[in-house]
Amino acid sequence: MNRLLVGLGAILILLGLSWPWVRTLPLFRLPGDIVIDRPGFKFFFPITTMLLLSAVVSIIAWLSRK
Repeated sequence: MNRLLVGLGAILILLGLSWPWVRTLPLFRLPGDIVIDRPGFKFFFPITTMLLLSAVVSIIAWLSRK
């Protein structure tokens, strides 16, 4: 468990340091994400992005059990 937490912390630090580059990726603007943009109101619900991230996390968890 300690090794997992240290690894997750390192990944989060690397993600934070590389945020300007990560921000330019088309993630969070995938087809299927719901965006309602009206004057004075913006609603964003990333359905497709969350499904993709959930699948990736599930695969990583499955691989780490082996």
